Amino acid sequence: MELTTPKKNFYELINNIVRFNKISHAYLIELDNYDNDFNCVIDFIKLIINDESANLLIDSGNYPDLKIVEPDGSVIKKAQLIALQEQFKNKSFLNNKMIYVIKEADKLNDSSGNTILKFLEEPEEDIIAILLTTNRYKIIETILSRCQIISLKDDSYNITLSDNTLDMLKFIVKKDDLFVYHQHIMDNILVDKNIAKEILGEIEKIILKYLNYVSNRNSFCDERVINLLKNTSINDLTNYILIIEEEIQKLDFNVNYKLWLDCLFSRLIGG
Repeated sequence: MELTTPKKNFYELINNIVRFNKISHAYLIELDNYDNDFNCVIDFIKLIINDESANLLIDSGNYPDLKIVEPDGSVIKKAQLIALQEQFKNKSFLNNKMIYVIKEADKLNDSSGNTILKFLEEPEEDIIAILLTTNRYKIIETILSRCQIISLKDDSYNITLSDNTLDMLKFIVKKDDLFVYHQHIMDNILVDKNIAKEILGEIEKIILKYLNYVSNRNSFCDERVINLLKNTSINDLTNYILIIEEEIQKLDFNVNYKLWLDCLFSRLIGG
């Protein structure tokens, strides 16, 4: 069956995440539909585990280092997450990554949300959280800010390639231009937090679209983007996505916008 564009982009991204060893400690995956998209999540888990002998166990729900938490009634309860934390205090049974998945993470209430937040704030090296939702905006903000967001929603890949978006992408690719044109960017492109979120979000989607084009030449990609990114390494492009995701989440909690921009530019140049 032919994959939709969001799924193609999803698989391109997760393969690059694993290939370049950029695995985060926490992901928020925004699904379009649980029935249609949960297999994509399982495929991501298999990539992370990277053990063919484990695949059957994962598919059957018997992999000992994978725990899936679902709502108990209308909410995810604090007791469920305490039990999860107790289980994950033990070492991996198979000397591999330990992964927990929280389905319908938007059903975390204040009590259970605070419980899982403590788990996310002090991540263990070999423990990975994957939270699932069909609407990222229903997730508690403090939890959302600690996760890398990946979206499988069809409407998340509608890209408006404005002049400002294309100019900002050029500055990012050239790296040093971020500081050379720092004031110009502040005055004319990323003029405030809301516009920064919009433009950087578009850039993330553009890069994903380009990565999909590189892996599948039948995919459409704007000729201007191809010419701009063709000499940029896949490793750099993957880093840009991860940095943008992380920094967008920090933006709501950062009072000094200029300092936030300085940090963003520094990471993009160093990344």
